[in-house]
Amino acid sequence: MSIPTDPRHWSVGLVGYGEVGRILAEDLRAQGLAVSAYDLKLGSAADTSIRAHAAQNGVALAESHAALASLADFIVSAVTASQAVPVAEACAPAVRGGAFFLDFNSASPGAKIRAAGHIDASGARYVEAAVMTAIPTYRMRVPLLLGGASAAALQPLLLSLGFDATVASDKLGVASATKMCRSVMIKGLEAMVIESFTSARAYGVEDQVLASLAETFPGIDWEKQGGYFFKRAIQHGRRRAEEMLEAAATVRGAGLEPWSAAGTAERQGWMAELANAGAFGATETATKGWRLDADRILVALKARARG
Repeated sequence: MSIPTDPRHWSVGLVGYGEVGRILAEDLRAQGLAVSAYDLKLGSAADTSIRAHAAQNGVALAESHAALASLADFIVSAVTASQAVPVAEACAPAVRGGAFFLDFNSASPGAKIRAAGHIDASGARYVEAAVMTAIPTYRMRVPLLLGGASAAALQPLLLSLGFDATVASDKLGVASATKMCRSVMIKGLEAMVIESFTSARAYGVEDQVLASLAETFPGIDWEKQGGYFFKRAIQHGRRRAEEMLEAAATVRGAGLEPWSAAGTAERQGWMAELANAGAFGATETATKGWRLDADRILVALKARARG
C-alpha cells in the first residue's frame, strides 16, 4: 500500500502523548493534518489529561500500537528511551508498507539499529532522528539529525511540513551517536549543577560559587541557568535517566567506561524519585528558582536521615 506523495495529505500517528507528542500534535493539527495518538498511560491516572488534550486539538486516540500503525502514513515514536525498541516491535506487524517511521527517541545507536530491524522487515521505512536541543523552545522546528537508508527520502517531506531536519548519514547510528555524546555533556552539566549548587546552599556559600562561575564563564547567567537545569530534572528526571543509560551504553560501545554518564543517570533518576515523592510540589508548573528547589532537596534529605 503506497502512501500519499504530498505529506500534507498524510495520516500521522504519534506513539507517546507526553510533552513531545502533544507539541507535535498541536503543530501538525494547526496545518490541518489528520493526527492520531496512542500512549501506554491511557487507562491510567494520566488518562483524563491525555483525553482532554486530544479532544481539544482534534487528535484521535487509538486503542493500541497496532491500531495506530495500521492507519498511519507517518509514525513518530516519542516515548522514553527504554521503550524505543519495544514500540517499534509492537508497531511492526501492523505498519503500512511504505510508511515512514521516525524514531524521535534518545536511544543508543544499538537500540536504533534493533528498532529499525523490526520496522524495515515489515516493509515500512525506518528513520532515526536525533533531537539536538529542547523541543519546548523550538516546537516542531527543533533541529533534527536524520539517519538511515530512508533519511534522504524523508528529509524534504519533513521540511515541507515545517520540521528543521538535516540528513546526518545514510548509516544508522550516526545521528544517535551524535545525540548521545552531546547528552553526556548537557545532561551531565545538569547533574553537576544540581550537585554543586545544592551542596553550596547547604554550606551557605552559593553566592561565592556563582560569582566564581560568572568570572570563569562570563557568558552564562548561572542563576537563570541553574533554575532551568533544576526545573528540567525535576519535571523530566525519569526520562533523562533512561536517556543517560542509553548514553552510557553508547560510551561503553566506544570502549570507555561510562563513569560520567552512569553517574548522571543516577542523579537524574534520584531527582525523579524526589519529585515523585512530592518533594517539589506540583512538578508540571515552573519552579521559583533553583534556591528553593535546593532547599526542598535538603529538607527531604534531612527527613530521610531522621528515618
